[in-house]
Amino acid sequence: MTPDPIDRFSEDRRISRKTLLKAALVATAVPLFAGTGVALARDTGSTGVPLAPTPDCDDGDDPTHDQIEGPYFKPNSPLRTSLVTSGTPGVRLTVSGYVFGRACKPIPGVLLDFWQADTNGAYDMSGFGFRGHQFTDASGAFTLSTVVAGLYPGRTRHIHVKAQAPGSRILTTQLYFPNEPRNNTDSIFDPALLMNVRSVGSGKEGSLDFVLDVAQDPTDPTDPPTGPGGSWASGAVYRAGDRVTYGGVAYRCLQAHTALTGWEPPNVPALWERG
Repeated sequence: MTPDPIDRFSEDRRISRKTLLKAALVATAVPLFAGTGVALARDTGSTGVPLAPTPDCDDGDDPTHDQIEGPYFKPNSPLRTSLVTSGTPGVRLTVSGYVFGRACKPIPGVLLDFWQADTNGAYDMSGFGFRGHQFTDASGAFTLSTVVAGLYPGRTRHIHVKAQAPGSRILTTQLYFPNEPRNNTDSIFDPALLMNVRSVGSGKEGSLDFVLDVAQDPTDPTDPPTGPGGSWASGAVYRAGDRVTYGGVAYRCLQAHTALTGWEPPNVPALWERG
C-alpha cells in the first residue's frame, strides 16, 4: 500500500473544521454506553442525512510533515486482527466499529492497516510489532485487539490507520483517546477522530466508525468503476506466489487468502503485486 499524496483539506480549512468540531462536541456530546461519547456514524446515518467523510490527519513532525502517514509507517504489515500475545505488556484495548460510505451503507472488504507505539511509546522499526492489516467483513465491521498506545514527546496517545475501500483512494488518519491531557496541546489532534472508550475489567474497549469518501450511488460518476475480470475469481483459494490476470494485467499473490468480491488484485495491494 502506498501513501496517498492528496490532502483534501487545506490548512485553513483543517483549522476551521477542528475549531467547529471542538465546539460541537463540547456542546452536544451523544450518550454512549453508560456515559457520554462522540456520535457514531451508524447512529448519525440513521437520520437519512449523508455522512461527512472521516478527515485526514498527518503526523505533524516537521521533517516528515508532507508524508501524512508519519515517519513510522512500514508497508507489508502482516494480516491479523490481534497485535498482542498473552505476554504483551500494556493495558489491553479492543477497538471495533464499522466502515461506511457517504450514504451510510457498510462497505465490506475495506483494507485497514493499523500501526502504533507500544505501551512505552516506542515503535518497532526492525519488525512488525504493533502493526497489522485486516479487511472489514460482509457487514462492514472490524475488530482490533491491541494495547493502549504509549506516549512519546510531542504527541498525545493515538493509533495510526490507513483505510482503503475496493477501488477507492487511501484515507490516512489517526484515532485518538478521550480525556487525554495532551489532546489540548497536540497541534494536530482532531476531536472528529476521537474513539469512544470505556473501561472493562482491567482493559478498555474503544468504538469508532469510519466514513470513506465513497458515494454508494450507481448513478454517481464519483463512484469507482469495476474493472473486467481475468483468471482471478472470487471464492478461489490463493497461495503466496500464485499468479493471476485481471483486466489484462498479471499479478502475483503476496499472502495466502480466499478471494472475495471487492478484493480484486488492483484494489488490494497488500495481497497482490503486479508482475
